[in-house]
Amino acid sequence: MNDFRCVAPDVKLGQNVKLAQFVNLYGCEIGDETKLGTFVEVQKNARIGRRCKISSHSFVCEGVAIEDNVFIGHGVMFINDVYPRATAEGGALQTEKDWTVTPTTVRKGASIGTGATILAGVDVGENAIVGAGSVVTKNVPANTIVAGNPARILRAL
Repeated sequence: MNDFRCVAPDVKLGQNVKLAQFVNLYGCEIGDETKLGTFVEVQKNARIGRRCKISSHSFVCEGVAIEDNVFIGHGVMFINDVYPRATAEGGALQTEKDWTVTPTTVRKGASIGTGATILAGVDVGENAIVGAGSVVTKNVPANTIVAGNPARILRAL
């Protein structure tokens, strides 16, 4: 029976990683004891640390680094391109050499709520909390709660 998991041979899985059905992983690294929910995609050159929980329908794109003990809610989207375009200057579809990945980092112990969007180049600080549905357009300081569109600091933890 097909278990409906697509894990490319170049994926580095830590010990005791739990993968739900319908995950798509390629060229990435997943740390020990991390759990990935249904319909999660993790692209090449993305890194997820140890003891993380990535909930269903979330998208972790190339250039995203998620440190240890991070919670990612359902349907969280990361963005890695500041100026996305479908085509290059000559009109042909873009390839990897036509754009630059902008790295994003989620620091140790942070939590990102359901439906949040994290824009390219953002650093979510250690133990920070991003409210559900937020659009994070700039760095989130450590030990703070942010929410809204655009996300704003609500209070310190």
